[in-house]
Amino acid sequence: MRRAPTRAWVAACGILLVACGGHARGAAENGAAGAAAVPSGNWTTFDYNSQRSGVGPADIGIGAANVGRLGTRVVHIDGTVDSSAIELHGVMARGRARDVIVVTTTYGKTIAIDPGTGAKLWEYTPASYRSLAGGPQITTATPVADPTRRFVYAATPDGHIHKLSVSTGAEIRSGRWPVRITFDPTREKIASALNISGRFVVAATGGYLGDAPIYEGHVVAIDRGTGRVAGVWNAECSDRHHLLNPPSSCRADTTFGGSAFWARAGAVVEPGTRRLLAATGNGPFNGSTNWGDSVVELTPDTGRLLQSWTPSDQAQLNGNDTDLGSTAPAILPPTRGFRLAVQGGKDAELHLLNLSRLNGRGGGASGRLGGEIEDVAAPGPVFTAPVVWSRGGRTYVFVATDSGTAAYVLRIGRRAHLASVWNNGTPGTSPVLAGGLLYVYDESAGALNVYGPASGRRLASLDAGGGHWNSPIAIGGRVILPTGNANDHDTSGQILIYHLAGR
Repeated sequence: MRRAPTRAWVAACGILLVACGGHARGAAENGAAGAAAVPSGNWTTFDYNSQRSGVGPADIGIGAANVGRLGTRVVHIDGTVDSSAIELHGVMARGRARDVIVVTTTYGKTIAIDPGTGAKLWEYTPASYRSLAGGPQITTATPVADPTRRFVYAATPDGHIHKLSVSTGAEIRSGRWPVRITFDPTREKIASALNISGRFVVAATGGYLGDAPIYEGHVVAIDRGTGRVAGVWNAECSDRHHLLNPPSSCRADTTFGGSAFWARAGAVVEPGTRRLLAATGNGPFNGSTNWGDSVVELTPDTGRLLQSWTPSDQAQLNGNDTDLGSTAPAILPPTRGFRLAVQGGKDAELHLLNLSRLNGRGGGASGRLGGEIEDVAAPGPVFTAPVVWSRGGRTYVFVATDSGTAAYVLRIGRRAHLASVWNNGTPGTSPVLAGGLLYVYDESAGALNVYGPASGRRLASLDAGGGHWNSPIAIGGRVILPTGNANDHDTSGQILIYHLAGR
């Protein structure tokens, strides 16, 4: 494994951007012709799509033969992006059509960058930035693009969701935009990536490190056009379908706070139905109004709880700070009549669930515990979003943890089963798969590792800095990786763009 970039290496790249470790001059000069043949595309949300499969296009111009020869651009920004980027292809920005990267920093700046040059196109700074910068109140939410690609939606740590013009970064203030989704942003954190489900922007809240009470985890559906809050589902006091003001008005629990939604993927959208799947963290459970350490299925507008799954050891998970909701459900494609999902957690297990009857029996949400198809050991506690990949009639699940990275394949006989395919001891954040390669960022060692997904063979290890929740995207001849740790409370950071010549 190559060493992570040193501070001197980064500084040598220049104040804004320099291509470090790039191609020779001749290759760069000839890159334009080759770049024209590279397929372009859009990566509009965390993990590529609203169901959070983590699988991008089959062809991005980067493969096993050239991934080790990518050039590197280092883009310096005035903030830390402890999440992932999104990219839009060929949209109008600063007066012409171009590819655009959009990121949100921990203190709520949303920045648009030209990935081909590293130039900043625009920057949105919320009014709350000056009062929050350098302090503990942050967001780690990845922004999401509107299906029209004219707008992006971004979170700020003051508890609001904003609608911004892709072209200029100007904030849209029509209707009810911007939208407040918490009445106590000092305790209710917007940590999870934003999502789109039909006409709704979907956002979720949890708590801050240490679970300081009192907060209440909730999922919010916002009308994309008007900014109207169409629905709120509270994981505690779920019979109240509005933002709790204050959160302490729900007194289900004052020990750990209230059943946070803090998984990287947030609320996951089921293909076809647009129902939402999400997992809650520590909190009380009674099977009627309190849903700590549970997987819940909600209507697209969050207005109704349809069904649920709660592990048999919910009380122990809650008591030992072993959040089930440290990750979100990963949806598998329908296979031989089975509709399945995989739920990880801090318990270092993967729980295989039946989406047709989450609790094993059906009948909707209830106080019944257990009902999973099986439990399989994960490489360690799961804080990341798995990748679900279908290839050659097989369905693979890839999971990265602080203890290692592993691959599983779905097998169906008399019952569904996840069988181990390969594993290693190399840590990683949320992986992604594109162009037939699996990208896993080792935030501890400062390396972006690239694997053959079926074999687990490492094909390349690209230099990177250290990080935290950051994860890559891979699209259009480029791999884009923010680095840095929100817990350092920095107001500067960098984005690495690994690229083909001419891209």
